[in-house]
Amino acid sequence: MQFIKSILLIFILSIGFFSCNDDDPTIPNEEELITTVIYTLTPVGGVGDDVVFSFQDLDGDGPSVPVIEEGTLAANTTYTGTIKFLNELETPVEDITTEVIEEGYEHQVFYIQTGSSASIAYDDEDDNGYPLGVYTTLETGDASTGTLIITLRHEPKKPNNGTLTDAGGETDVQVTFDITIQ
Repeated sequence: MQFIKSILLIFILSIGFFSCNDDDPTIPNEEELITTVIYTLTPVGGVGDDVVFSFQDLDGDGPSVPVIEEGTLAANTTYTGTIKFLNELETPVEDITTEVIEEGYEHQVFYIQTGSSASIAYDDEDDNGYPLGVYTTLETGDASTGTLIITLRHEPKKPNNGTLTDAGGETDVQVTFDITIQ
């Protein structure tokens, strides 16, 4: 009788074990570490040099100050823009931009400028036809100065009205550049 009880107990426990097994495990999409942001602006028509804005912070919240480089834009000029997001702590360097493009429905780059005569328009879309922001057009007006805040958002609401408040989501990286147009 004891033998039958033991077999029955093992049978019941094995049913419970196998019925709770998840056949489709969920693998979380972990956020990427972004150490470097490079925004390259190329004058349309090939007149003039590329202007590069870059941000590099290899120690995150550590004691080292981020390295920021800013270029000077020409007045009354149209530029094509390309942004890159990198993790330079990986070997080889990991280009996060590839993931941003592949998972465009989960990302959006926001460009908020204040004070200068620059205006920025999106030149790309995600698979659903909503703005992505890896490729842009930047147009300058008269000489001026201001700031440009570039923010990469993960899982923003799409469509949105172009503001971070309406978009929601989580900020993957946000950098501020000073803009000089002359």
